Amino acid sequence: MACLVALATLMTSTKMAAPSPYGPVPSAAQLAWHELEYYGFIHFGNNTFTGKEWGDGSEPPTTFHPTDYDPDQIVRAFKDAGMTGIILTAKHHDGYCLWPTKTTPHSVKASNWKNGRGDVVRDISEACRRHGLQFGIYLSPWDRNAASYGKPEYVQMYRDQLRELTQNYGPIFTIWHDGANGGDGYYGGARENRMIDRTTYYDWPKTWELARTWAPRAAIFSDVGPDVRWVGNERGVANDPCWATYDPRGPEPGQKPAPGFTAYEEAMSGHRGRGAWMPAEADVSIRPGWFWRPSEDSKVKTGEQLFSLYLQSVGRGASFLLNVPPDSRGQIHDADIQSLQEFRRLREEAFGRDLAPLAKVESNGDWSAAYPAAQVADGDKKTAWAAPDRPDSAWLEFRWSQKQNLRYVRLREAIRWGQRVDTFAIEVPEGNGWREVKRAQAIGPHRILDLGGVQTDRVRVRFVKADACPMITEVAWF
Repeated sequence: MACLVALATLMTSTKMAAPSPYGPVPSAAQLAWHELEYYGFIHFGNNTFTGKEWGDGSEPPTTFHPTDYDPDQIVRAFKDAGMTGIILTAKHHDGYCLWPTKTTPHSVKASNWKNGRGDVVRDISEACRRHGLQFGIYLSPWDRNAASYGKPEYVQMYRDQLRELTQNYGPIFTIWHDGANGGDGYYGGARENRMIDRTTYYDWPKTWELARTWAPRAAIFSDVGPDVRWVGNERGVANDPCWATYDPRGPEPGQKPAPGFTAYEEAMSGHRGRGAWMPAEADVSIRPGWFWRPSEDSKVKTGEQLFSLYLQSVGRGASFLLNVPPDSRGQIHDADIQSLQEFRRLREEAFGRDLAPLAKVESNGDWSAAYPAAQVADGDKKTAWAAPDRPDSAWLEFRWSQKQNLRYVRLREAIRWGQRVDTFAIEVPEGNGWREVKRAQAIGPHRILDLGGVQTDRVRVRFVKADACPMITEVAWF
């Protein structure tokens, strides 16, 4: 008898435990990054004043001279747009540093602006803190000004710059490494073409090890992660589906991948069940170029265009990184602000009222009493529903007292336990059964589907295929 009681107790305690994680899972830094979803890019520097996209490094430091610089106006424009953070191009490919670095004279320290005492990195990072935004840094590995580029000495210089930025301007939420590396440039006056071995020159494992020491909470971005991957285009869109896991490879079979040296097209979708947790970031500029030009003031993307990109990035599980470059005054242009405000209005109009809390939520079973179906509608990302251990037959049903017009559904997996769901469907009652309205693959951190406007008082999410019991933290209906 005692043995039977012990066995029953063991079975109960085992069932009450959380399901086991499936596959790769995110780190603490990645989980914090996932919370941001939509944040901004600032391309600002000598290119703002020359009209170039890529300066060659020969531009004198005095080129940088904003006429009515207002870092609070810049950051407020991002904040008012609903963004959660800002990544600043502390140094672009031309090598010009927006902080008074000790590593090179090619910086704001040599500018007439503010008599050489300016510090854009300080200004933007402090403005971010004042306005409640996260701050991140872009530091170009390629430096077309540095005489040492292509030599071992430059790698140390680059790491010293990374140390200065992370140690003096933190906390940093992300470190952004561009894939552009090597080519023609000024290089201290040599004016030549310098190519490097992208797989070995920077010794990225060592560089990232140092970065982890200096900024342990920062998510590191590059074509090969290690925390966040480039989505493989600069259009601001991810593929459908887009998996949070990715196994980067070189351009040709057998080649070692590195920033700027990958089969980058594969990053648009990622790899289901392969590689590491390395979610996608979809970057795009609000203008045709990344730096401000007066000729593009009439070519700013509309709010409608940005909303479409949002659905194709955040709506597919990627983050949305939107570049909004300051003009030669050192402010965000009115045309960009108007577009950002319209974009925010469209998002609030679409997702401002969640109908899920008004519904009765049922499932065909719960993992345990700790993971009930109602938790997908409680507005708390820390709670979740877990299905019974039958991954391909689970469903969640929502019932309202009257018909609703359902245009969008947003789902979130409890990604601490991995990306578990492969395929799911949205269904409404028809006759004695159910009619499929939409079918999709991949949920991950966030998934938005456009249902086109369905009139119903009952709807369900059916998990068609899953590699482990589904764990869902949110199903929101709009």
